[in-house]
Amino acid sequence: MTDNKKKPLLLIADDDPELIGILLKRLQVLECEIITASNGADALDLVKEKRPDAVILDVMMPRMNGWEVCKSIRSDEEISDTPVMILTGIGENLNEMTSPLYEADDHIDKPFNFADLLLKVKKLLASRS
Repeated sequence: MTDNKKKPLLLIADDDPELIGILLKRLQVLECEIITASNGADALDLVKEKRPDAVILDVMMPRMNGWEVCKSIRSDEEISDTPVMILTGIGENLNEMTSPLYEADDHIDKPFNFADLLLKVKKLLASRS
């Protein structure tokens, strides 16, 4: 019997190719399809085009920062229910205060523990199924 269940789609947006590579490798255990963007404008385009089940956004990216992307997602009726996590190194207190202002579903600070990241991403993906 074949399993016709579609794999969840996860978008990771970060301008650090090294971090993207690490995340791709470490998040393979989630058995989801992963797409990436290296700037905010491309990330927003991918959200609109591909409709991912969850999005991980870095804040400090070229062309559009992660908060602007999150705000654009929330203000677009067609994609506003997309689960979003902010992943950034701007500082724990700032991320904790700012992420809810932009209606992010969750946040995690760099450097992060992979077990924590996995748990948070699983939760984001589960909120869509």
